[in-house]
Amino acid sequence: MNTLDLVRHAGPLLWVLVALSLYVVYLLIMRLLALARLGQDAGALIERARAVTAESGAGAALREVDASGHASPAAQVLQAGLSRAGHGPEAAQASMNAALITQDARLYAGLSALGTAAQVAPLLGLLGTVFGMVNSFLVFSRTSAPTPAQLAQGISEALINTAAGLIVAIVAYVARNALRTRADQIMAQADRVREELPTWLGRAAPAPTGTARHAVPEVSLAFGGAGTPQPAAPERP
Repeated sequence: MNTLDLVRHAGPLLWVLVALSLYVVYLLIMRLLALARLGQDAGALIERARAVTAESGAGAALREVDASGHASPAAQVLQAGLSRAGHGPEAAQASMNAALITQDARLYAGLSALGTAAQVAPLLGLLGTVFGMVNSFLVFSRTSAPTPAQLAQGISEALINTAAGLIVAIVAYVARNALRTRADQIMAQADRVREELPTWLGRAAPAPTGTARHAVPEVSLAFGGAGTPQPAAPERP
């Protein structure tokens, strides 16, 4: 019995595992492409927006961010905060929090599905193992002296399903952890923007300017009956 025969006799659960493995590979490729697009370094844009905010205000910085067309979560959070900067720091903070939630969903999409595949694949392999062992024992019910070839079909079904389930689980688990690590790195930059932008806006606010008032010396006057001011009478010794 060659390898192709072993796979052919592995039972229907093997094809379920094959379909699951294709889904895992599809998710992995799609998330890699998405993270490559969202993971563009926004450090230069952040520093440029910081300088423009300090020199020209939040409106000019917002135009700078819009013109960049940056798709990273950090740029999106920065754009959300600058767009509401005119309504106060609290409004800018609330807008950035909402944008951060949206970007979080974009970054971590599909990771829960990979985690589910990593958990389900070994169980499917174990189920295939049980079916294979049951088929091996059914051989004894058909004949009192089964040949090795008759037992090999059930045993091969059990072992191939076990191996396939473990392979799919390992790939899904490693892919999920690698993608989560990359997503955490991208989200850290967006979190830094959310923490620093209120400080930028506070520094960009114009400082109140006041005019120094000079003290006016008091003049002691005594008023006469006709309303004419008279010098105060000197004290007698």
